[in-house]
Amino acid sequence: MGTQKKRKNSLSSVQQPDRTRRILVQLGVAAVLVGLIAAIGINVAVKKAARDDPGPTPAIAAAPDTNPDGLAATLTDAGAIRIGKPSATKTVRLVADLQCPACRQFEATYGQLLTDAVNAGTVAAEYNIIAFLDHASSTEYSTRAANASFCAASADPIAYPDWLKTMYEHQPAEGGEGLPDSTLVEIAKSAGYTDPAFAQCVTDRTYGKFVRARTLDVLDSGIQSTPSVLVEGRPIDPSQLAGALQS
Repeated sequence: MGTQKKRKNSLSSVQQPDRTRRILVQLGVAAVLVGLIAAIGINVAVKKAARDDPGPTPAIAAAPDTNPDGLAATLTDAGAIRIGKPSATKTVRLVADLQCPACRQFEATYGQLLTDAVNAGTVAAEYNIIAFLDHASSTEYSTRAANASFCAASADPIAYPDWLKTMYEHQPAEGGEGLPDSTLVEIAKSAGYTDPAFAQCVTDRTYGKFVRARTLDVLDSGIQSTPSVLVEGRPIDPSQLAGALQS
């Protein structure tokens, strides 16, 4: 009888620490899950806040009778800068990040081709500049460059394609500081943007919130890389643009 009681007590003494450890592990797992749920909730809240408060909306407008090329310019609901003649029968949407090396190569290869098609009146181009490569610089260059994009389009959308080309020609290497705001202003001057209001727009990051909100919208729509090219809303490989413009 005494031996059995000792065995029971011994077994109980072994089981008690095991039970305590299991409880602690369960509490730890629960704490991790609560933390993950909280992190997800914070992320959702941040995204919602960015969309609910997108800051000032760029005022982009040009009528065909206000420029010698007969081009119109507007801002689309997706935050793209649309440029084209009223006669355009096809829309090409380009989603790009000004920090993206592949986007620079696309501009060097197809930028003039797209501009020529726009000027010919057959195509309307929608330049959807986003900022998802801020991690590739130490100064949020993608956001600052995208903000400058809207500053340029607001000041003079007809000159915008030339500005875009010049920006890509001066694209900084990934992983560095990116170009300072003062250089962005000088690049714009070389493309014809000399109004001091443009420089103020760049340094104030007037459209920074708008850039973040539209970037989230674009990424949530399923676009995961730049450059992304869509013809009449249909994604195509960027290398197929020449053929798509001719068809």
